[in-house]
Amino acid sequence: MTSMEMYAATDVGRRRKHNEDCVKITPSHGIAVLADGMGGYNAGEVASAMAIDIITEELKQNLLSMPTAAIDSATGFTGESILLRNAIRHSNDAIYQAARTKTECAGMGTTVLAAVFYADRVTAAHVGDSRMYRLRDNILSHVTEDHSLIHEQVRRGLVTAADARNSSIKNLVTRALGIEQGVDPDIVEDTVLPGDLYLLCSDGLTDVVADDQIQQTMTRHRNHLENLAAQLIQLANEAGGPDNISIILACAKAAPKRGFFSRLMGK
Repeated sequence: MTSMEMYAATDVGRRRKHNEDCVKITPSHGIAVLADGMGGYNAGEVASAMAIDIITEELKQNLLSMPTAAIDSATGFTGESILLRNAIRHSNDAIYQAARTKTECAGMGTTVLAAVFYADRVTAAHVGDSRMYRLRDNILSHVTEDHSLIHEQVRRGLVTAADARNSSIKNLVTRALGIEQGVDPDIVEDTVLPGDLYLLCSDGLTDVVADDQIQQTMTRHRNHLENLAAQLIQLANEAGGPDNISIILACAKAAPKRGFFSRLMGK
């Protein structure tokens, strides 16, 4: 069993006047949620805040009362994954309805990336191009795959990752919350090992900072999450800071071993 240390930060960047990103962590429940809003006059931040609040509250209300890591026979996913998928769907419906009925919210939407850490597992679910990485043994790997036109081109070998960061279509997502009535988040389940470090981030980081820079920075500052988040935000701002930048870090700590006397007494 591992315990998670978490830290979240968000920054407006160098070129935007206000921050449409929203982040929230609930370490007591192993919840981390990040959203990058879009559309309308300040409505992007309304959409991202709605997503964060609805998903977090639904998870908090149900996580601790359900069996841990029980497999759903219909889907093969854990109950936690099904709960997270449903929470994202409910947030989509609420944002879609608000965008249709409130003039000031017309056209708003948001990406979302949410993770739940439980037992020795994590479920990540996302819609859009906010991204999750895992650093294990100093090797950085992608947990999620972007829902974007440019990612499709990279995946097919039509452009390189370096070219993608300079593409005029790099911010065109193929999926987002609030755009249509139904949404299907991608779900990834992963085994968490002690020492694993997870990064959830908006495209304000990944559009301007290459994976190798992210890997080097995470490796160098992994033992101080607040400093690591500040370093990543600084890298994005030094690269021009064209967008809001949001970071959530989650590090798996080995649970302390109980001594012989504690085990004997059942404590």
